[in-house]
Amino acid sequence: MTRLLSCGAASAISLLLPLIGRAEVGGARLFPLTSVRLTGDGPFARAVEANRDYLLDLDPDRLLAPFLREAGLRPKAPPYGNWESMGLDGHTAGHYLSALSMMIASGADTPDGKLAKRLDSMLDELEGVQKANGNGYLGGVPGGKAMWKDVANGKINAHGFGLNDKWVPLYNIHKTFAGLRDAYQIAGREKAKSLLVNFGDWAADLVSRLSDEQVQAMLTSEHGGMNEVLADIAAITGDEKYLELAKRFNHHAILDPLIDQRDELTGKHANTQIPKVIGLERIATLTGDARADAGAEFFWQDVVGKRTIAFGGNSVSEHFNDPRDFHGMLEHREGPESCNTYNMLRLTEQLFERHPKAEYADFYERALFNHILSAIDPGHPGYVYFTPLRPAHYRVYSTPEKSFWCCVGSGMENPGKYGKFIYALAPDGLYVNLFIASELKTSPRGLKLRQETKFPFEEKSVLILDPPQPRTFTLHLRHPDWVAEQDFKVTIHGEDARISSEPGSYAAIRREWEAGDRVEVALPMRTRVEELPDGSD
Repeated sequence: MTRLLSCGAASAISLLLPLIGRAEVGGARLFPLTSVRLTGDGPFARAVEANRDYLLDLDPDRLLAPFLREAGLRPKAPPYGNWESMGLDGHTAGHYLSALSMMIASGADTPDGKLAKRLDSMLDELEGVQKANGNGYLGGVPGGKAMWKDVANGKINAHGFGLNDKWVPLYNIHKTFAGLRDAYQIAGREKAKSLLVNFGDWAADLVSRLSDEQVQAMLTSEHGGMNEVLADIAAITGDEKYLELAKRFNHHAILDPLIDQRDELTGKHANTQIPKVIGLERIATLTGDARADAGAEFFWQDVVGKRTIAFGGNSVSEHFNDPRDFHGMLEHREGPESCNTYNMLRLTEQLFERHPKAEYADFYERALFNHILSAIDPGHPGYVYFTPLRPAHYRVYSTPEKSFWCCVGSGMENPGKYGKFIYALAPDGLYVNLFIASELKTSPRGLKLRQETKFPFEEKSVLILDPPQPRTFTLHLRHPDWVAEQDFKVTIHGEDARISSEPGSYAAIRREWEAGDRVEVALPMRTRVEELPDGSD
């Protein structure tokens, strides 16, 4: 029987010691969003404000309309159009639950708690939907009841973007699973846990009479990160039956070659595959499966090293192109997709916690600053689907009433988690991964740290530490790969810290830290030219 090794975010929080805390030996733990606050009025803070406005422009009753309709209840408002009335009905509501949860946890709610009220109201509505369905199901898939009955009975007709003549219904309900998980794990809503576990039981019943071959046939259809959310339910409940269920949702046609260190990605729909690998790594974390972990790492190295361009995005017209030829990406109006980068950052977070390497943080910074941050318009809130490389081309931003693409869903999640990767617990102290104006508070009696910077509009960042009492630990400062070795300087109270590091590593400073200690990191910039991954100019 497989032993669960971790309970995810909740267990990471429980590991915190009064001042710093600890991470597993050799690993790291990212802080919960409740521990980090963005400060100042820089581009990240402005994007958060724009995101809040966008979320408030949406009507939760319209997002929930497909759920009530499919449960035989009367919707309180008409559904939205676009993808919300074209077969992917209800997918945005799951993203919305996640976005609300992240914004609330990161301190970005309105003073009167409008986002929190929306989250609680939506959970109440979904509770009524689940009761009406009577079997744990929560979904807005048109005609879903009959379709899922056919699937459960082994009548399966699947292809990349469809299952039994429905538009990616597993992908659709995965968003609801993820939204409920986030409402519980990130925003602390107990009702979301009950809804999530009941939904997991429905998923278990769905495949209970199917052979492994039938399940694999079903997984031919895009299904998001179903393996991940089911593994999350296992971690939340401690019940191994959900972990075994998660393993059944591993899509072997994609994941087995990665575990065997084989690249068979060219031509495949990119964002269909990334969530599967996120789930593979989640299961590896819970079970200690070294081969699965190595497979996820192989995928990351392949995508980042061979298929990612200068601003951190990958894919052309949603598909992985041949890494030997990037001409198509340069010419196509549908360049790297925001969803892909959103998911690559999620995978990066997982891998960093297992193996805290600076190359993960270097990629994270590149993609966060240059792709994710640019995918929201702070002046006229909206989100970007494709970011083309095509010279003198344009980008299209969404509008709240008319656009319900996949990248709108992930786009509304991004600003609430800008603080996710800035800091992390190290086995012996603290990692500083990103240079973003922010404050960290590890626990009520723990370390406080304030980072003051206008990066990337200035070439430095200042860290001011405030432990409640003197404490010895190691501060791991990221030496970005774009800063020359001789140019990276660190001073403490104006005196040279005499660190030793190289580009793409961490400078480790171990000492007894006291309240008011001031660390200044110099980040001299230089102009560089990068070839495309195929070596062309």
